[in-house]
Amino acid sequence: MATNTQTKTTSTVKDFIKHHFRHFNAAVVVDAAEAYNAHLEKGGKMFMSIAGAMSTAELGLSLAEMIRQDKVHAICCTGANLEEDIFNLVAHDSYIRVPHYRQLTPEEEVELRKKGMNRVTDTCIPEDTAIRAIEHQVLDLWKAADKEGKRYFPYEFMYQLIRSGSIAKSYQIDPKHSWLVAAAEKNIPIYTPGFEDSTLGNIFVSHVYTGDLSRYDIYKSGLEQMAHLIDWYKENNKDESIGFFQIGGGIAGDFPICVVPLIHQDLQEKCRYWGYFCQISDSTTSYGSYSGAVPNEKITWGKLDAQTPRFVIESDASIVAPLIFAYVLGQ
Repeated sequence: MATNTQTKTTSTVKDFIKHHFRHFNAAVVVDAAEAYNAHLEKGGKMFMSIAGAMSTAELGLSLAEMIRQDKVHAICCTGANLEEDIFNLVAHDSYIRVPHYRQLTPEEEVELRKKGMNRVTDTCIPEDTAIRAIEHQVLDLWKAADKEGKRYFPYEFMYQLIRSGSIAKSYQIDPKHSWLVAAAEKNIPIYTPGFEDSTLGNIFVSHVYTGDLSRYDIYKSGLEQMAHLIDWYKENNKDESIGFFQIGGGIAGDFPICVVPLIHQDLQEKCRYWGYFCQISDSTTSYGSYSGAVPNEKITWGKLDAQTPRFVIESDASIVAPLIFAYVLGQ
């Protein structure tokens, strides 16, 4: 009597995606990931912009390894994403998830506020164990810069905080899952336009306002960040093009992508266009909403070329980005 045997096969995330993601937005995930790999294999580099609250969504679980394996070479993010990766690093165990967040009443929101729980969708960031837990260490860095007459970009203060070891004893997650720790290890630049729209930005202003610090320009401005980005782009664009991977919309994406027309039109210098473009966005396609504009429009603004591989994945970045990263990493 014949015996039926089943052969177990181990399927990677990449195998799963290639087998199942065949049409519509799913197919674009494969196309964008394949083109990402092709861009890197040609010697190109990848610039990534991160909007929204992706650090609180724990994007570091997948992004950190992308950075460590040289799949990401520079980042532009909101001030919230810059600080919230650190908050998650030191206070993860105190976070509270609220699965029924859509049904919360205003009164329940007030109760969360009274408890010091700052809600981001379904996740509450604890005021005391996250934000206030690093305030004194960061204030020491600000005071040192103030006393020494030095000025830094927002990310440089975060790198100082990580490298000093002053918060290492407070880590509540494996630091290999922190994208900011990975970025500090690789020493890649992180641009943070509009940094004042962040918790640490607000705290910094309060300390200058009350006289604890003597000046606001301890932080280098967004204009200075753009000048730094010009230098970085020109240096890294010499031998091969740079790709642009955009998560969400807003200033995190709008700010850095403008560096190419700035070099072409305002500096009257030559450089390559962005050599790859992919945006994950749940914004409705619209020419009135920049975050919802299709990539073709960027050609007219001198950001992309007609031959630039262009992809828009209309979906939730917290779902799609880790899948693309897994694909690129061959996981």
